[in-house]
Amino acid sequence: DPDEHTRRLAAESPDATAWFERLYAEAQAGDAIVPWDVADPHYLLTGWAAGRTLDGAGRRALLVAAGLGRDAEFIAGFGYDTTAFDISPSAIESAQRRHGGSAVHYVVADLFAPPAEWQHAFDLVVESLTVQALPVPERAPAIAQVPRFLAPGGTLLVVAAGREAPPGDGPPWPLDRAEIDGFATDGVEPVHVAEIRD
Repeated sequence: DPDEHTRRLAAESPDATAWFERLYAEAQAGDAIVPWDVADPHYLLTGWAAGRTLDGAGRRALLVAAGLGRDAEFIAGFGYDTTAFDISPSAIESAQRRHGGSAVHYVVADLFAPPAEWQHAFDLVVESLTVQALPVPERAPAIAQVPRFLAPGGTLLVVAAGREAPPGDGPPWPLDRAEIDGFATDGVEPVHVAEIRD
């Protein structure tokens, strides 16, 4: 069971993020399956894009913890100069191999200690299902970091599972409303928060 294996790796991890590299390295070797490795970009991202006229020409986009690149490739298709980062070197290697010849800049980086030049540098920032993969104690600093990537006048899109009750066994550990509202810092103002029952 890929989900059970992922939960075991997370539970055994010495810190909040080390298990990502272990999972991606095992998958690269053919010894595991990444549960979120699907062919298509996330349907909420594509649905959001379908309701807008996106023109990325001359603009920059950042995909937070982009994994194997499905969402990054989708955003790059709108002409954005797209950077996609992940803490896992194996994830970045796999994404580069999977999307050979891509214009996306795949980079190994840590959400908790990103390159200084990324501060307020991107016109579009997409955080899709990343923070919910972190245990609750690590969430506040992760949530605080995400809006710092956004350039003035830019757009931040956050896709996450939500919860009303205390989180159970994870990952994922869905976000509560206060955590979702926590992305509206560093000059970011919420424009639309949608609860989608699925």
